[in-house]
Amino acid sequence: MAKQSGTRRPNEEVAADLREKIMSGVFAPGEALPSTPRLAEMYGVAASTASKAIGILKDEGFVEGQVGKAVFVRNKQPFVVAATAYKEPSPRGYKYDLLHVAEVVPPKEVAQALGLAADERAVLRRRLLLHDGEPVELSSSFYPLSFAAGTPLTRKGKIPGGAPQVLAELGLPEKRFEDRISTRQPLREEIDALNLPLNVPVFRQFRVVFSDDDRPVEVSILVKGGHLYELLYGQSIE
Repeated sequence: MAKQSGTRRPNEEVAADLREKIMSGVFAPGEALPSTPRLAEMYGVAASTASKAIGILKDEGFVEGQVGKAVFVRNKQPFVVAATAYKEPSPRGYKYDLLHVAEVVPPKEVAQALGLAADERAVLRRRLLLHDGEPVELSSSFYPLSFAAGTPLTRKGKIPGGAPQVLAELGLPEKRFEDRISTRQPLREEIDALNLPLNVPVFRQFRVVFSDDDRPVEVSILVKGGHLYELLYGQSIE
């Protein structure tokens, strides 16, 4: 495939450079950006182009304008989301909204990861993760019906301790997980659920959770906005 170049508009190029400067700390939280005329001079573009670039960053939540003053970098840093299998709900912390529970034939990639036959069914639990009231993640978690049937995983209600508690009680404790991470443009339902600005890609985590003897017991597809969040991973080095 031939390499494409120059496909972004000038205002998108300016916004991309300013976004990188904000994320890398060149422009610190609370700091005023250069004025629109100054940005136009810095980037060699028209003032209207610089203004449109600032508008993109405002929509994404990177900056905010103060009437009669200037445009400032948002005071809060990117929200760091720890890559864990379960986040304990707490006041002004994490909260799960359960959106949907059903028995389904899972997508092919999910069935393969769980070792299911082509027509074998699984329990789907679809949830919206919020932090301090703000949507962070849309998740779809699948559990083989062979062990999930008759458990709280199939019920349309929240589970104290979450799925890890149920799996532990079934003798299938979570031991480790693997993530495949990719980016793509969001679906309409993801834009609505996560309150995403236009043209912002999402992180897609395809997570497989393993129990003893590396038995896969859960597959989750986790979708987060790619503009205000960072994923945190850690592993000890022996």
